[in-house]
Amino acid sequence: MTGSSGSILAIDQGTTNTKVLLIDARGAVVARAARPLSQRYPRPAWVEQDADAIWQSVREAIDACLAGVPDPQLAAIAIANQRESVTLWERESGRAGGPVVIWQCRRTAELCAELRARGLAPWLAERTGLAVDPLFSASKMRWLLDHSEDGPRRAERGELCLGTMDSWVLWNLTGGATHACDLTNASRTQLLDIHTLRWSAELQELFGVPAAALPEVWPSSAVVGTSVATGRLPAGVPIAALIGDSHAALFGQAGFVPGIVKATYGTGSSLMTPTAAPVLSQHGLSTTVAWALDRERVTYALEGNIAVTGAAVQWLGELLGLGDPAAEVAQLAERVADAGGLYLVPALVGLGAPYWNDAARGLISGLTRGSTAAHLARATIEAIAYQVRDVFDVMQAEAGVVLEVLLADGGASRNDRLMQFQSDMIGRPVLRSTSADASALGAAYLAGLAVGVWQTLDEIARLPRPRERFEPRMADQERAARYAGWKTAVARATLGTTETT
Repeated sequence: MTGSSGSILAIDQGTTNTKVLLIDARGAVVARAARPLSQRYPRPAWVEQDADAIWQSVREAIDACLAGVPDPQLAAIAIANQRESVTLWERESGRAGGPVVIWQCRRTAELCAELRARGLAPWLAERTGLAVDPLFSASKMRWLLDHSEDGPRRAERGELCLGTMDSWVLWNLTGGATHACDLTNASRTQLLDIHTLRWSAELQELFGVPAAALPEVWPSSAVVGTSVATGRLPAGVPIAALIGDSHAALFGQAGFVPGIVKATYGTGSSLMTPTAAPVLSQHGLSTTVAWALDRERVTYALEGNIAVTGAAVQWLGELLGLGDPAAEVAQLAERVADAGGLYLVPALVGLGAPYWNDAARGLISGLTRGSTAAHLARATIEAIAYQVRDVFDVMQAEAGVVLEVLLADGGASRNDRLMQFQSDMIGRPVLRSTSADASALGAAYLAGLAVGVWQTLDEIARLPRPRERFEPRMADQERAARYAGWKTAVARATLGTTETT
């Protein structure tokens, strides 16, 4: 039985596009729309976006989604967002004061190296659950302040706001009335104490980020504000969920209990498994908040963040001059039965979990006179599965429970050959969601819980969730040999470098 009537407007603000879905009480998608987003690369390994363009994409996608629904009867709005990406804006005017520094961006590598050189990495990992790495938001916030006129002083006076993308979208949806984020996004900043679940004054001082500029931290499922009239979106709709997109995907897949592991295949990839309490990794995983139903019911997670997976496919397609880079690389890879001994290590911005090596650089090994573009395309797709295996193995060792199956979602999971190779590499079944909307659905479920559309997790778990199953077929000896070749390639890509955890 469901509670209150009405549909959830779910905003999934991602790196390459913003999607908006209208989801009813049966968990069915009633309407959808999307708007693309571009990235800028002002220097090598720097990645940024335009904050106003992100908000415009949200507005346009909302209007397009609602255009064909005469009377949507909105019960709530939910927001899932690209994580760790941050921006800065003026509190009074709402004008963006800098770029959106994207999660992939490595512009703060020098600051992170200084923190490691001071011996602070173990303390930061214990306090925040995170490695010292430019991926996380605190160093990006510091950079934004340092590159804004009188930034640190204005932030201390409360004149500037710093926020992840849930905060930026929420601020605009509420007409500047609410500056907030949820615990999942806060836990990715490296400013939240993972044990107390509060902003830490010590961490703020270390990174030089004033408390007055930070958003208020809320549970993932809670009414944090109400909309102002924007295009077809009426005023007064409760905004009832904020959550990072990878966390939302795990919730959308009903991964509510330990023993379940989810992989989201996107520009980068994230593996996440829920835990009842914080588990501090010794081998390069992150400890994070999976979601918070309220301030007492908090689920944690172990996570492995892979910086470049789908982005490598896009890169190769652009390098080859293909008109539709990602799609045509996938088609090219189908021309060969295997990679012909090629390995591509996509360390285009260094390597993330479990290596955390900023200095690693991309590498192609195993080239012969018989190597073709199709073999390289196949190696690029297989690199996604190898990197997931790297994280899966560490997660299995540290989670304390047997990981029997891998739940898969995200754009690259549409590739049947990748999913089969993934199952072969981990030696476990892969269950692929047939929906491309796991993050939006997860956020919608959290909003629905907050406003009474659904009452319990069991009720959400019973909603339709179609999946396709891939079973491992590869012999153990071949699996071991191929993975050994991958580890050799990674060793070459990191030769002469130092891990940065």
